[in-house]
Amino acid sequence: MTGSAGNAPPPRFAEVATIAVLRPNGVGDFVFALPALAALRETYPQARIVLLGKPWHKVFLDSRTPLVDEVVALPPVPGVGAPPGAICDAGAIESFCALLRRRGFDLACQMFGGGRYSNPFLLRLDARHTVGLRTPGAAALERSLLYVPWQNERLRLLEVAALAGARTATLEPLLPVLQRDETELGDRLPLPPHPLAVLSPGASDARRRWSIDRFAEVGDALVRAGALVVVQGSADERQLSAGVVAAMRMPAIDAGGLLSLDGLAALLQRARLVVASDSGPLHLAHALGTPTVGIYWLKNLFVSAPLTAARHRHTVSLRLQCPVCGRQNLDSRCGHDPSFVDDVEAAEVTELALELWRDAQASPAARAPAPAPR
Repeated sequence: MTGSAGNAPPPRFAEVATIAVLRPNGVGDFVFALPALAALRETYPQARIVLLGKPWHKVFLDSRTPLVDEVVALPPVPGVGAPPGAICDAGAIESFCALLRRRGFDLACQMFGGGRYSNPFLLRLDARHTVGLRTPGAAALERSLLYVPWQNERLRLLEVAALAGARTATLEPLLPVLQRDETELGDRLPLPPHPLAVLSPGASDARRRWSIDRFAEVGDALVRAGALVVVQGSADERQLSAGVVAAMRMPAIDAGGLLSLDGLAALLQRARLVVASDSGPLHLAHALGTPTVGIYWLKNLFVSAPLTAARHRHTVSLRLQCPVCGRQNLDSRCGHDPSFVDDVEAAEVTELALELWRDAQASPAARAPAPAPR
């Protein structure tokens, strides 16, 4: 693979005015790319960085961070934001690529998987320079990094940025909370001025969801420690958030389905602690500088864990076999969706949560400020 041999780091490219970054996926996956985006921004400070993402990126990132100047939402593309076998409008895809070609990108960065589908798509943009991930058999880019399974995604994407000569000392760039976020939170979920802890039981993969009754046990302990507990979830997760509140013996607030991603950012940033299954809200809390306790499944811990431990703790389930059929789910999956993380005891999570809660109570302002929004 080019860019991987020898000890000398790849040099930066000359005269880079526009950079395209391909990353059309979810909230947590965007957070994983923040260090790489910081490296590109620091190395090419005058360049316009365009994120090729999804519609939610365009809404959430509007005027939010200096790491992204513009978001362009991709149409459905097989294997690039849409399932590999999806039937998509080839004409719409070609028209979209033609519009991007006219921009004349100086650098295009592929940060979306091993490149079987994403590298051919990136090459259709005709950028002067291309860098990115490449699994054996994928189309070649100018500079490539071998795609290795079970690698921390933040570090992987930093290595992609390094292919373009980009470096940063900022491992955890923070996202700011905007006035529109605060306004939505105040309108949809007015909260008293009490110390706040947030529980987030949902996850896109049901195997990563910790049990309702165990979240309830942690919530009760936090209320007894002086927290106002809010249980949050998306509109599709209302049953989970309501279930946790119903299972608790102490009072708590059910915020399921009440907030958009903007309002959720304000809620998580206001919290002194977030306890969550491995999910987008957990990683968004990382990016907002809020202390967290994450409940991880073994293979996801390799990919998703934060890079520092000062404000973050994690627990991990080592289960690989399905509790229903016994099939190993490391490299493939069966058709069942039980929790693979219920091996984690509530007492373990409670202990970590109370430790961070006491730290936050002792120093509630000990949180690094986020960068000013653009």
